[in-house]
Amino acid sequence: MGLLKNMREVVRSFKHDGPSPKLCPRCTSPKLRLSSRFDMWLFPEQYICENCGYKGPIVLELVKEEEKEETKNVEKS
Repeated sequence: MGLLKNMREVVRSFKHDGPSPKLCPRCTSPKLRLSSRFDMWLFPEQYICENCGYKGPIVLELVKEEEKEETKNVEKS
């Protein structure tokens, strides 16, 4: 029964409120775009920051505090 309860908590933690906002790792601007329409399909993701000109696969994602707490609780179980 404990395993089923843990599975329910994991499923609840996968709330889909939409994609997390992505930020440039250099200037933290949210003005990012994919470098090509083929990114994520044919090629690895490459982001371009319209603010500072950064180009690369690494971006920062914002996570709500609620999601952090839920993740910690699931990991501790």
